[in-house]
Amino acid sequence: MSIIVQKFGGTSLSTAEARHHVLKHISLALSQHYQLVVVVSAMGRRGEPYATDTLLGWLEENGNSVPPREKDMLLCCGEIISAVTLCSLLQAEGIQATVLNGAQAGIQTDDRHGDARIVSIDPKRVHEELNRGKVVIVTGFQGQTPTGDPTTLGRGGSDTSATALGVALKAERVDIFTDVTGILTADPRLVEEAKLLRSVSFAEICNMAHHGAKVIHPRAVEVAMHANMPIRVRSTFSEDEGTLVTSMERIRRQVMDRSVTGIAHMPHVTQIQVQYREGKYDHHLQIFKAMAHHQISVDFINVNPSGVVYTVFDHVADLAVDLIRELGHEPRITMDCAKVAIIGGGMNGVPGVMAQIVEALTEADVSILQSADSNTTIWVLVPGVDMAKAVRALHHKFQLHA
Repeated sequence: MSIIVQKFGGTSLSTAEARHHVLKHISLALSQHYQLVVVVSAMGRRGEPYATDTLLGWLEENGNSVPPREKDMLLCCGEIISAVTLCSLLQAEGIQATVLNGAQAGIQTDDRHGDARIVSIDPKRVHEELNRGKVVIVTGFQGQTPTGDPTTLGRGGSDTSATALGVALKAERVDIFTDVTGILTADPRLVEEAKLLRSVSFAEICNMAHHGAKVIHPRAVEVAMHANMPIRVRSTFSEDEGTLVTSMERIRRQVMDRSVTGIAHMPHVTQIQVQYREGKYDHHLQIFKAMAHHQISVDFINVNPSGVVYTVFDHVADLAVDLIRELGHEPRITMDCAKVAIIGGGMNGVPGVMAQIVEALTEADVSILQSADSNTTIWVLVPGVDMAKAVRALHHKFQLHA
């Protein structure tokens, strides 16, 4: 029997109605004669009793001084509650199920508590339980160090758990269930006519996730991409098959080539420009070492002989500026910008894409503050107040609604 992995997020488990839909998806997979591994997140979102953010809030109200190892011990509780709840519901329906935490499922990580990386997976115990005819429910978001301490994998960790287990188990595919129908050409809150993508490549969705789309975590996509493991992004509340994430070669066999697949966006970034005398290349190093030392993530980087231009998130902009001034420079700052990414696996080598981008934004009276590109993505930095207008103009220019 083939194995599939199903992952259900917090909103898929937060209410009795939602959990009823989860049971339907599990029952359908079993009726299709799959062996089934189900990875779960903590139930709900901030404010709901067992959500991860609620547990973090509890610590904030009670000293907020717990060490990282002990914090991971608490955060593992949310997924355990979800897993045992689902196990009880399945057993009540006559479906044999068992719960394994990350360690019992064989997920070994490094010791970076709160943001651990998976080092290896030994799925022997999972296979044993599957061969006993059980649905194996695995707590997402967690593993253990070689010395046996629990760890958590950071934001999006349950997605990563699911895809990594899928790869280790040589599953047929991984289904990521969420509260949206699949992956859309743009955020429907900004573009009403955003269209469901029936298929998208690993590289495309990875770029979309990195640049603001929150349907699936980029780390999970990268794990699947290296093993060529198909993913389906689907709605818990529908039987629609959603979006298939797979290789570009398979995409090209299924659909006509397209230059642009979707538009992603990321608000609340600050552009920093530093100018200095030509030939002072050590200044590059000083600036970026200062950012790294203070854990400031930099993006949208342009380096030239007379200076550097890059972006940081708004909430760390003041610290970044202070560090630059300590180095003897007076930076030029543009706050409240937005990064808009035009993504498409078919744009590489296609003439005229940048011209269309500039034309769309010019017609919409949107200033381009900075641009950069890769073989699958072109980024533009625009004023934050123009972000929605820019996304809509680009979506229309590339006819993604058609």
